Amino acid sequence: MTTTSGVPTAGAQPPHTDHPARRPIVNGMTPTETAAADPEVAAALPQQAARGPVRTSGPAPVLDVVVPVHNEERDLEPCVRRLHAHLHAHFPYRFRITVADNASTDGTWAVAESLAGSLPGVRAVRLEQKGRGRALHTTWLGSDAEVLAYMDVDLSTDLNALSPLVAPLISGHSDVAIGSRLARGARVVRGPKRELISRAYNLLLRGTLAVRFSDAQCGFKAIRADVARALLPHVADTGWFFDTELLVLAQRAGSRIHEVPVDWVDDPDSRVDIVRTAVADLRGIARLGRGLATGRLPIADLRAQLGRGAITQDPPGVPRGLLRQLVRFAAVGVVSTLAYLVLYVLLRGQVGPQPANLVALLVTAVGNTAANRRLTFGVRGSADAARHQFQGLLVFVLGLGLTSGALALLHGLTAPSGLTEVSVLVAANLLATVLRFLLLRSWVFRRPTEPVLESAL
Repeated sequence: MTTTSGVPTAGAQPPHTDHPARRPIVNGMTPTETAAADPEVAAALPQQAARGPVRTSGPAPVLDVVVPVHNEERDLEPCVRRLHAHLHAHFPYRFRITVADNASTDGTWAVAESLAGSLPGVRAVRLEQKGRGRALHTTWLGSDAEVLAYMDVDLSTDLNALSPLVAPLISGHSDVAIGSRLARGARVVRGPKRELISRAYNLLLRGTLAVRFSDAQCGFKAIRADVARALLPHVADTGWFFDTELLVLAQRAGSRIHEVPVDWVDDPDSRVDIVRTAVADLRGIARLGRGLATGRLPIADLRAQLGRGAITQDPPGVPRGLLRQLVRFAAVGVVSTLAYLVLYVLLRGQVGPQPANLVALLVTAVGNTAANRRLTFGVRGSADAARHQFQGLLVFVLGLGLTSGALALLHGLTAPSGLTEVSVLVAANLLATVLRFLLLRSWVFRRPTEPVLESAL
């Protein structure tokens, strides 16, 4: 990696803060140690290790805006000059602009060096391999700024959204910020083809990876440096899927993601290969999904390392994971109850109430145990699956006893209508559901280190 730097712009001094990104060692790891995920990053950082961070003179900048480029000799200079003028006029803290040239074969690198030599606060970084993700991975891990951002060289996004993008990160309110073309309030000018592709892609992400952010691929994002150093070693993609992978990991790690509606005008000269990018994105979704399903990605460790996840973590005094498990158990329970009632109603006229209750409960109990095993308690793989199903059937006997007893008592007292019968069964099932959750959590799927009863009560 080759680097050319200017003198950092002297803006207003940021207030003193114990921001984690100011610390030279984050979570016990230096940037060199965290770079193991990308050989190019690992090769680049030792050059910096001898002289410390990439800081050229004076205090570290608050914001480092990276502009990744490949064969952009025509658009690069007007983009950087316009961005520099905007930051100089509207951003009150020290900033840096980093031009990350990833393996350009035209005159892009010469333009980048010229800009770094003529504009204060601009540096140029040259990588010998292509890939926007690789360029961001390298420059972000090598930066000493508190907040790291990037934007596309075509400046499709209105620069007036830059301050709203980074303000929540500087204040500590959020961990990641993204520009969104699909959020309410965004104003977008682009053709129907690209609009359809964008919406379909983000809809696919919601269905496959359960993302909560609205726009994964808008080239306008920012992240706190400490969060980036924790997440980047686990981001494998070096191309266009880099954004999606980083955001999914951030969400799963409990990071607070702030969305900014943007004004965005499509670049008619965009050279993105849509078909190739779409295929790469589908492969990336499948790979990321496997990593999350198999536990290869250390989400729990990232949560602990970042100390994030206030929305999904449990309040003080509540056993770890209980709220998340209750929500998922309730969702599984709703589906199971509906399936049970449908089966019961279908079978009752053929075999009578007690046999119909037995069969409906047995079928849904097997499905309920399997669903809770995977979704509620996060147990995957075939290990102990048979034991879990056997224990689940024992729990099922409890539910059978409650519902069958309720039916027997009801028929012993009166000749109930169909509606009364179903209502009693629902009430009995609710009681059985509460007991089932306690037994599943404290016995069937109990963590080895948890006491049998205290974890569930």
